[in-house]
Amino acid sequence: MFKKIMTGILVVALVFTFGCFTNPRTPEGCEGYVFETPRFVGKGGFQGVVIGPGNYGFSLFVNRAVNVDFRPTTFSEEFKILAKDDLNVEFKFHAVISIEPNTIRQVVEEYAATDWYIRYAKEPFRTFIREAVQKYDSRDIKKNRAIIASEVRGKLEDHFKNTPFKVISLICGNIDYPNVVTFAVEKKLAANQLLEEQEIQKDIATQKAAIRVEEAKGIRDAQRIINSTLTDKYLQHEAIEAQRIMSKSPNHTTVYIPVGTNGIPIVKTIK
Repeated sequence: MFKKIMTGILVVALVFTFGCFTNPRTPEGCEGYVFETPRFVGKGGFQGVVIGPGNYGFSLFVNRAVNVDFRPTTFSEEFKILAKDDLNVEFKFHAVISIEPNTIRQVVEEYAATDWYIRYAKEPFRTFIREAVQKYDSRDIKKNRAIIASEVRGKLEDHFKNTPFKVISLICGNIDYPNVVTFAVEKKLAANQLLEEQEIQKDIATQKAAIRVEEAKGIRDAQRIINSTLTDKYLQHEAIEAQRIMSKSPNHTTVYIPVGTNGIPIVKTIK
């Protein structure tokens, strides 16, 4: 019985002893803030830093690590903002933010560790976006998106001065307009296409009219030339030639009676 009691005490002692040993680990891309939570002895609080990947090492007391990812991370915010012309516009903003190396203690003790974005950056970021967007009418937001993004980035960088945080890039994503704006844009595009088609038809009609004018000029000039050359002597010549040709034909019943001077037709010009 005594042996069993001693064995039990030994097991409890071993569990207690080895349970007090810890070896906090920090993964790759992170920095670890190691702190102590003593059970019976020890001062507690900050103990050291681990740059991942790595371990802090075994300790008799209870050491733990708060690991924060220091790699550039994309933070996205969705919006439905009332533009200057009182129309709601939906869009997204994406900010890539990193943390300066070897600042884990400051991040944990001053900026809420892994909650640093929510506690320190999220609401200022959203406020900067609203202020920049609400200056524009809904239709002007898309064409000024680069200007808006630049303004928001400048304000966010000012907000991050003297902090471990750094803006790598900032982008204004897809913009979705309300149906009334989309319909108006589509209607405008259709109207512009109709106007362009009408202009084309107008050009075609103008060209056709120009062709008809030129044709009329040609007919007019031809008539003028014919009229200027169609003299009495020319007509008499043509009439004599016609009589001569027909007189030689064996198959004709036409009889010409010359009534003019020298047996030619009388030609009278009426003015």
